[in-house]
Amino acid sequence: MPRPPLPLNALRAFEAAARHQNLTRAALELCVSQAALSHQIRTLEQRLGVALFHRLPRGVALTEEGAALYPVLQDAFDRIAEGMQRFLGAQGRQVLTVGAVATFAAGWLGAPLS
Repeated sequence: MPRPPLPLNALRAFEAAARHQNLTRAALELCVSQAALSHQIRTLEQRLGVALFHRLPRGVALTEEGAALYPVLQDAFDRIAEGMQRFLGAQGRQVLTVGAVATFAAGWLGAPLS
């Protein structure tokens, strides 16, 4: 069964805003403008047909639907980060050994750059 296309940027924007309870801090974390973040969240809300946040004078608060969606996305993004860390962590432990004749290595490494 094919998966429906996922709006990953919008889901990421929602997760960050829910975690911070503040659109400005979430936008700073994601390196986007607050307007762009807000647009992503509104697009997600339209797609789902529900409001995910109550907009407050100083920040946002999750609606019942947003509170139900947030832990699912938080877990999913945490699991993705853990999976990625396995690969990123392994790269730091790899060792590269290069063998060469001493005269060649000395000449090649000591050659001036043009």
